[in-house]
Amino acid sequence: MRCHGPILLGLLGLAVCCGCAATDDGSPPPAAKTAPAKAKKGRRAKPAPAVAEPTPAAAPPPPASAEPAAPACPEGMALVEGDHCRAVEQRCLEQLSAADGGADENRCAKFEASKCTSTAPEPRKMRFCMDRYEYPGKVGEKPMTLVSWTDAERVCASHGKRLCTESEFTFACEGEKMLPYTYGYERDAKKCNIDKPYLTPQKHLLPYDQCLANPACAAEYARVDGREPIGSHPECVSPFGIYDLNGNANEWVSQPWKNPPHRSGIKGGWWGPVRNRCRTITMSHGESYQGYEVGFRCCQDAP
Repeated sequence: MRCHGPILLGLLGLAVCCGCAATDDGSPPPAAKTAPAKAKKGRRAKPAPAVAEPTPAAAPPPPASAEPAAPACPEGMALVEGDHCRAVEQRCLEQLSAADGGADENRCAKFEASKCTSTAPEPRKMRFCMDRYEYPGKVGEKPMTLVSWTDAERVCASHGKRLCTESEFTFACEGEKMLPYTYGYERDAKKCNIDKPYLTPQKHLLPYDQCLANPACAAEYARVDGREPIGSHPECVSPFGIYDLNGNANEWVSQPWKNPPHRSGIKGGWWGPVRNRCRTITMSHGESYQGYEVGFRCCQDAP
């Protein structure tokens, strides 16, 4: 659908003078001069009675200051609100090149504008709070990975939150314009931590805290680690002010309409040369899976 320029309509104001004739130039004629009345002989004119000055009305009291509205979301979270399209067409105009010189079907360099193809009578109304950063949400620290879906859900619950659902993650990432990447329609490895070479672990990696406490595990984790500190990519931000929804670490999401152990999904992509888009989801890992590239963030209902 093309967007046409706005049409401006102007109105002419007309000044009307009631009860007077207008001159050629449209202004009222000058008032007729009247001669002052002459006092009668033999009588002294009475002075006009004094008129008391009107007492100025007291100024109305200032309105009572309204209490500032409480923020919709707790500190560290952003409000995500708007209309979400359930089904979208995103056509790739240009693929990136694969290592063998052919087209990389997973990585699109440039998309055309997205089109909503949902047959639902109305868009889905969304309103919720989402962590601005990947857990633990501290600028300068790296996001936690090596955590299962089950443990991620437990951590969120300990903070009075929950894992984000698949559709919540998608909408927070793409916004109402249905962007394929948080920042637009063209892939940009300078804005997010994506498209970097990656290494595969050669040893079994323990859960996050245990791995960091184990010298051998910590060394292998450091060898393959491609995470970057939270806040190091200020341009990797969604329309709602949420960071790193594409790249850095994959993120667990919830599909609460499914039964265990199939409620888990992974979205957003990580630092490797993978899809790293808003709509895509990986569902091949169960709730107990823990990957060196998979982290999470939390959501909660907005009032």
